[in-house]
Amino acid sequence: MDSNYTVLARKYRSQDFKSLIGQDVLVKTLTTAINTGRIAHAYIFTGIRGTGKTSTARILAKALNCLASDGPTANPCGVCENCRAIAAGQHIDVLEIDAASHTGVDNMRDILDAAQYRPTNGRYKVYIIDEVHMLSISAFNALLKTLEEPPAHVIFILATTEIRKVPVTILSRCQRFDLVRVPVETLKQHFAWIADQEKIELTDGANELLARAADGSVRDGLSLLDQAIAQTAGHVDEQSVLDMLKRADRGIVVNFMETLLSGDTAAALEKADEIYNNGADLSMLLTDMMEWTHWATRMHPALHAGDITNSPYTADQREQIRKINARISLNTLSRIWQVMVASVPEMQAAGNQKQCFDMLIVRMMHIANMPPVSEILKQQNTSVPRAAPMASAMTDVQKNAKRVITNASELANALQETKEILLYSYYTSNIEISEMSDGHIKYFDRRGDADFASKLSAWLDDKTGRVWTLERITESPHAHTITEQKQEELEADPMVASAMSLFENAEIVGVK
Repeated sequence: MDSNYTVLARKYRSQDFKSLIGQDVLVKTLTTAINTGRIAHAYIFTGIRGTGKTSTARILAKALNCLASDGPTANPCGVCENCRAIAAGQHIDVLEIDAASHTGVDNMRDILDAAQYRPTNGRYKVYIIDEVHMLSISAFNALLKTLEEPPAHVIFILATTEIRKVPVTILSRCQRFDLVRVPVETLKQHFAWIADQEKIELTDGANELLARAADGSVRDGLSLLDQAIAQTAGHVDEQSVLDMLKRADRGIVVNFMETLLSGDTAAALEKADEIYNNGADLSMLLTDMMEWTHWATRMHPALHAGDITNSPYTADQREQIRKINARISLNTLSRIWQVMVASVPEMQAAGNQKQCFDMLIVRMMHIANMPPVSEILKQQNTSVPRAAPMASAMTDVQKNAKRVITNASELANALQETKEILLYSYYTSNIEISEMSDGHIKYFDRRGDADFASKLSAWLDDKTGRVWTLERITESPHAHTITEQKQEELEADPMVASAMSLFENAEIVGVK
């Protein structure tokens, strides 16, 4: 065995802009900038792990210092002394700094002091600071002035996976580039090329699984490919990758979702036992179920959500999903999606994942069979007779009869009926009634509107034909406002409580 084996992620690391995978916009911008001499003094690269941030920084450093050209070139030769030293991470003028282990202000001061001296072997001193968001606030502050006006021979290249943790003052001094997730098809082409170079047998099904498991990261995908080659002695097929990833075949997932949505709980639990006993990772299975639900929603005839040919399913599997969609509603897919999303942290925290997964299945099947919330509310409106409104009592049927108001709810209804919208809104939202009797109201105003008492008193005098006294108290009686009373009554209703339980963290935001 060769003791000097180099893993694929390092062996096939991009060495020039042409070989940079899936970052076409970045490549075009940087090559144009170099060719036109518009080289910035500071760059920041951001994106998920394995998309090429550090590789791009090294390529840019080579482009600035390549000896095969009289000046910076967008096509570094890769064979001159500077190019080889930079690729190996050994160039004296190109310093790669791990911000996680150089977080302090003293570390930053040492770097900035050294930056004042001219480069030894290259045209530029290049400082590549990886995971720059790990720097302390004082270190960022120490960097600010030099980053804005560095010496002419210094270029800063910052890289981070957490761009939101980088201060705006730093971002404003850099040219920012967002490295995108590499598309599945691009990864497949790259992995197939590497397999050909390594004389490895890689089936298309295995390649598809590896590319999707990489989740847009070239490095993650190559690490998985390396592992698959090691496990199979160079004959990487779909089943071996499934076993390695501990995930079920997509055909199995489609069949499982069909069983689950059939309403047969016993059959669904039996199928889950079978998949589990065959070695599937239940967290990965949940991820696959969420993927199925997402694509089934996209394919649902009620949605018509664009092209689905890039879905990870075969033509037969897509036809099977269409048949399932023909007998389930979009509402059902949306509900089981919500349940699965809420179950992700439960699965991660569960001591026994199988028990948690079984309960998830039962919950999903119960939710899937429930009618839509709109139907529940419609049934409530038709089956439950409305309570008689607590409107103000009329002394008789005469048109100009005066109102009789004896409690807080009657006052609210009277304000609403006479279309005193502003007064009604303020009263129902902010006023706690402590006492109301015989033309006298004792109340607490949560917002303290100085005009409220005079406005309400004038309205009461006019509508009831008698003089009212309003007494404002300074301490709350801890009584509910009219709006809070209505919300409490609504939450206590069994039908509404059932509807609320369908959604994680649901709340009533208003009562009409």
